[in-house]
Amino acid sequence: MTAVKLDGKAAAAELKEDLRARVARLTAMGRTPGLGTILVGEDPGSLKYVEGKHRDCSQVGIRSIRIDLPADAGKERILAAVDQLNQDPDCTGYIVQLPLPEGVDTTEIIDHIDPAKDADGMHPYNLGQLVLHTDGRVRTPLPCTPRGILYLLDHHGIDLAGKEVCVLGRGLTVGRTIGLLLTNRGVDATVTLCHTRTRDIDAHLRRADVIIAAVGQAGLVGPDQVRQGAVLVDVGVSRIRDQQEGRWRVKGDIDPAARLSAAAYTPNPGGVGPMTRAMLLVNVVESAERAAGIPACDTPEAPRRQ
Repeated sequence: MTAVKLDGKAAAAELKEDLRARVARLTAMGRTPGLGTILVGEDPGSLKYVEGKHRDCSQVGIRSIRIDLPADAGKERILAAVDQLNQDPDCTGYIVQLPLPEGVDTTEIIDHIDPAKDADGMHPYNLGQLVLHTDGRVRTPLPCTPRGILYLLDHHGIDLAGKEVCVLGRGLTVGRTIGLLLTNRGVDATVTLCHTRTRDIDAHLRRADVIIAAVGQAGLVGPDQVRQGAVLVDVGVSRIRDQQEGRWRVKGDIDPAARLSAAAYTPNPGGVGPMTRAMLLVNVVESAERAAGIPACDTPEAPRRQ
């Protein structure tokens, strides 16, 4: 059996085609969507991430709004930037790039974001809406990475109804939120969330129809822990130095050798990452559509196509 590669780059490219049409429609109505970013400092990884977001915007016609602050910007200056984007009618969604400087309370900053403009879908109000709506009919921004994972699986016709899904990692970005989407009516998966205190993780992994690894520990899941025909979703990222070539390489949580037993897998890089970036754009466009009175999609895992 040859495992199917769940190509996030290809799925994201198709999704962007849909977004171009939706952005063009909004622009014709005088409501061009706008993505804002607040970047504090010059961390190379953060700079690269923010620049990538704005390149994505240019590809689909979304307006870019960028606020860069020095590394020594304090809480008040960051909050002023948040207020600026909250009040800017050209900005329909934005992110505060993390991490913030030491001493700045990240939770306090996130709390000040207008929930309607929360492009990451991580504001407490939006997370609460996700908890409340078990039918999946959420009309607020959704967490980008979990939504991207479900979209990618749905895009390849992988039915999760009744399936055993083992999630590794309890971080807010994926582990604590993806279970909410997976257990919505219409998705109907059964979820086990494993973490550092879970007993006999191997047993949970070997029983799972789908493994979603979001820990950030290279090669954590090995071939002997994967059942035949499982679907492998590799989210965690580590940078490992290749001693032979003398360069750093990106490694996922799932050992590539595990793919020999799998029915399908996401490459890392090139799987979940492109979908996360695409879903940020989706949140920005959907916020603009809601403001324009355009009906939203009904399912979080598969944004409507026009």
